[in-house]
Order: sequence, then C-alpha cells, then structure tokens
Amino acid sequence: MPDQTRVVAPGKTDGTVISESGHSLTIPHTWALLKPGDAGATRRVKAAGPSWTVKAKRGRRVIALGVWAPADTIQRVVAGLETERSTDAYKKKQASAKRRRDKAQDQYVTEFTQAVFEFLAFDDCYSDLAQRLAVAIATHATPVGSGTVARTSRIPVQQRAQSAVIAWLRHQTTGYDNMKIPRVKGKRREVRRMLAAKSRELLDVYRSGQPVNSDTCLLESALTSALVKAI
Repeated sequence: MPDQTRVVAPGKTDGTVISESGHSLTIPHTWALLKPGDAGATRRVKAAGPSWTVKAKRGRRVIALGVWAPADTIQRVVAGLETERSTDAYKKKQASAKRRRDKAQDQYVTEFTQAVFEFLAFDDCYSDLAQRLAVAIATHATPVGSGTVARTSRIPVQQRAQSAVIAWLRHQTTGYDNMKIPRVKGKRREVRRMLAAKSRELLDVYRSGQPVNSDTCLLESALTSALVKAI
C-alpha cells in the first residue's frame, strides 16, 4: 500500500516493484523516483512520509537504486534544498565540514600506514622497502568510498592493515586477477587462502633479512607496477 514505507526490489515490468514478501506492487501514478546520489534529499523525502526505497543485490553488495515517493514531496524537498544550499551560511558550513573530514582522513591515512608498516615488520635492512610498501598499500586502500577493508570500522585497524596487505599482495604479486576459478562454492575462498599463505611466505623472507636480488624482487616489481597504474 502507498501509505506504508517499504524497502522494495525492482519490478519485472515498468511501473512495478517487488515487496519484501515477494509480491508485485504497482507504483502510484502520482509518485516519482528520487535517484540516488543526494543523501540530504533522500533523508528528507523519507522523513516527509511514506516512501519505497528500491534496492538490488549485485553479487554480495546491495545497491540503492532510488526512492519512490509522492512527486510533489520530492519537488518540495529538492526546491528547499536548492534554496538552502545557495546561502553563504550553508557554503561556510560545508567548507568547515570538509576541512574536518580532510583532517580526519589525513590522520587515518597516517595511522593506517603505520599499522601496515608494523604488520610488515621487515628486517632493518629492508626498512626503506617496508616504508614504500606501506605508503603504496595505504594509498590504495584508504580513499573514502573505496570499499576496501581499510574503510570498515568493524575490526581493529591492525587487523584491517593485515587484510589490506594480503589483498594487495594477492593482486600485485600473484596471478589471481587472471585466474579462471571454477564457480564452485568455497573454491574462490580456498584459492585466496592458498595465495595468502604464499604471500606470508614472501613476507617472511624480508622479515628474516634474507638476501634478495633487487632485480628479481617481487615487491619492488609490484611497487613499480602499482606506480605505473596510478599515473
């Protein structure tokens, strides 16, 4: 019913959605779709009354596709936000908020880089390599919105750093990206465990201070490759 707030899935035909119970619902003709991308507008439209939030699964992720709500509500909210956002007070508030976010991000990148360096725990003779590797991994893993393990708050930063290192090594020093893994339940996880074990063996070489030919060093090659990709 249109007087109930729901979470729905895309319908099989235009003008319909699928309820959580699996029933097809017809979208009211007076409603419009507020597309995703403006969190402020989305929050206000949802708070203004009944709405249907459309979500869809994409692999393991759940993607928001927008919010269906009365068209006049959406128009009122969007118009109000445009007026509010045009004021100097709002612009100053946003600039101040951005400075706080940037500062917090810089602090986190520093903290995460240090956590990666500590997890690497290379022998002193490879200290420079460890520092460059920590910076490269942190640069890849910490951007806001990257969706990497570094952005989660569910586990301690030390554990995030460990997972980020293993993931980076999996992509940069193994053939994982080009592997044809059978679509069998648990097979990809099994392959990742195997590659993680190899990555740890590689790290142990540098942790123990064993001599490594710089011309054939997998980590040096990986850093060079990562730098080229970033350019």
